[in-house]
Amino acid sequence: MKNTNAIKGYSISFEVFPPKKDGEFEAAFETLDALGKLHPDFISVTYGAMGNKKGKTIEIASYIQNTLKIDAMAHVTCVGSKRHQILEIAEELKQHNVKHILALRGDRPKDMTDEQFDNREFFYASDMISFLKSNTDLHISAACYPEKHYESFSMESDLNHMKLKQDLGAEFFISQLFFDNDYFYHFMEKAQKKGICKPICAGIMPITSAKSLGTTISLSGSSIPKQLADIIASYGDKPDEMRKAGIDYAIRQIRDLQENGVKDIHIYTMNKPQTAEEIMAGIHQ
Repeated sequence: MKNTNAIKGYSISFEVFPPKKDGEFEAAFETLDALGKLHPDFISVTYGAMGNKKGKTIEIASYIQNTLKIDAMAHVTCVGSKRHQILEIAEELKQHNVKHILALRGDRPKDMTDEQFDNREFFYASDMISFLKSNTDLHISAACYPEKHYESFSMESDLNHMKLKQDLGAEFFISQLFFDNDYFYHFMEKAQKKGICKPICAGIMPITSAKSLGTTISLSGSSIPKQLADIIASYGDKPDEMRKAGIDYAIRQIRDLQENGVKDIHIYTMNKPQTAEEIMAGIHQ
């Protein structure tokens, strides 16, 4: 993705997810309008397994791109998709002027049989990246994992796969969320030694409740540094104070990253524009 925030020397972007029900679209557009006023460099839109949210992802991405006039990045997962389905998605995105995707394998859908899983057409995101580079003119980004993907045998194996994504055409990487910046700095050093030269965007998720932290950890496997654990211990049963402390932690995390030369930050907003606004105000003070 291009960095349109050249004056500041870094980019800030957001992630959103489509509404689960059609009746929630009006609220979703209000959320997008509020996030748009914060002038992110781009907004990514998540995607459902087996294509069950494909239409909603494209509609939201189209609104970001064509109404808000902000670069949209549509997540595309391939674990349950056929080649022709991926091409159909690419064509639909093109029709909506959405030129950027985040290529992901995605989680195995609960209703996918072992036979379907073992005979899928795309085993890894890298397979889809190669396919799309050969058949479309999309700009392709990919995911990376500062603490290793939970299915990888080792960090070395994970970095090799990241390098493969770059070699096959990934132009930009967005990291899995993390809470300890030291993990990210070590990861960046290892990636550079591996020959990974494309921009790497640091994924940051503000933790505004003890419950959200538990859910996040179960999904991402990210480590919890003592400082964050202490915040949970002190404020976990005090919602207002927990929210304030969690946002402050995210602000300090982002400031530290920027001070140490990390140019691109991706905020997992969880569709909460007020939280994003407070973080943006905090990092620009």
